[in-house]
Amino acid sequence: MSRRVVITGTGLITPVGLDVPGSWSALLAGTSGAAPITQFDTTDHKVTFAAEVKGFAPEEYIDRKEAKRTDRFAQFAIATAVQAMRQAGLDESLGEIDPTMFGVIVGSGIGGIWTFEEQHRKLIERGPSRVSPFFVPMFISDIAAGLVSIRWGLKGPNYCTVSACASSAHAVGNAFRSIKHGEADLMVAGGTEATVSPQTVAGFAAMTALSERNDSPETASRPFDATRDGFVLGEGSGMMVLEELEHARARGVEILGEVVGYGQTADAYHITAPAEGGEGAVRAMLAALKEAGATPDDVDYVNAHGTSTPANDKNETAAIRTALGQRAYDIVVGSTKSMTGHTLGAAGGIEAVISALVCREGKIPPTINFHERDPDCDLNYATDGMVERPVRLALSNSFGFGGHNVCLAVKRFEA
Repeated sequence: MSRRVVITGTGLITPVGLDVPGSWSALLAGTSGAAPITQFDTTDHKVTFAAEVKGFAPEEYIDRKEAKRTDRFAQFAIATAVQAMRQAGLDESLGEIDPTMFGVIVGSGIGGIWTFEEQHRKLIERGPSRVSPFFVPMFISDIAAGLVSIRWGLKGPNYCTVSACASSAHAVGNAFRSIKHGEADLMVAGGTEATVSPQTVAGFAAMTALSERNDSPETASRPFDATRDGFVLGEGSGMMVLEELEHARARGVEILGEVVGYGQTADAYHITAPAEGGEGAVRAMLAALKEAGATPDDVDYVNAHGTSTPANDKNETAAIRTALGQRAYDIVVGSTKSMTGHTLGAAGGIEAVISALVCREGKIPPTINFHERDPDCDLNYATDGMVERPVRLALSNSFGFGGHNVCLAVKRFEA
């Protein structure tokens, strides 16, 4: 059994917007979400800025009591799931949809780190009796998928994918396969992360992964630029409702795009560094194209992992050249992380939504903060602003510490 899988709902909470229209317009305008950190005192920290979600009010999606016992990462997931379900015409009622054929996969690389830090502080300073009974269900990574399924009574496949910065790309890919092979008719899929916390910032700074441009946060994330010095930590969530094509047609719902391919590989190389030449990334892209029944000539856009780290951007560029050959020089390779920062486990979900929007709208967000060309990064990165051109097929790359590589192939819907 092999069935077509379409997108019928999307949701975004990002450092540049609190929904899909807001985030999309900000990305097309080249808006940076990076700024000094407001969530904690950064006095003693080496890095003092991040791409935070601004103005988020969880009470718009869940009641105040529930919000207090829900970590920020799970609040984001519920919010974007609500947005996606509403767009798919499912928020008020599932109608005649079989809940056992409706699943949820939500990726998160770290989960409820804020809850973990706060409760650990209570343990050390006030003793074990002061640890909250909600500690465990608030911080475990899978609780986001659990809460989404509970809200709508969705009883199909339900779990969390945890593969560092590839987490939510794995989630979307696995959800796609669940529908394609008949395990489900609909899936809520994507990712969420809220890790702008003291421990996380200190940890990434200690390993020199973060940009240290404290004096100019908005220009710090500069993917593929010769002066890049690390990524900017971000937070947020991206979610989709994926649905079997005929099921969506029977409901009469608008179809926003189609997921057509999924490649997943391992580098088996290093705990943090990518394999030389992006060997694992090459195989992931080729696998996604093979499943899509496509060739490099069909690709018009790559939403790159594009972290703004010296190693990633060089090796990802090499991987795109190897996988796509000469076609790599005819397409646009963009990094929306130049604006959102690196949202870790949420990145794949956010960027899958963006890739679908690119295919649908024929507009490609720019890669901002480009100052100096790197001879190792020689592709078209949309560094002169938003690009308007038809996009039939987009590839969305996500790579994670531990050597995890995922490529999703997203297509403009054609009946």
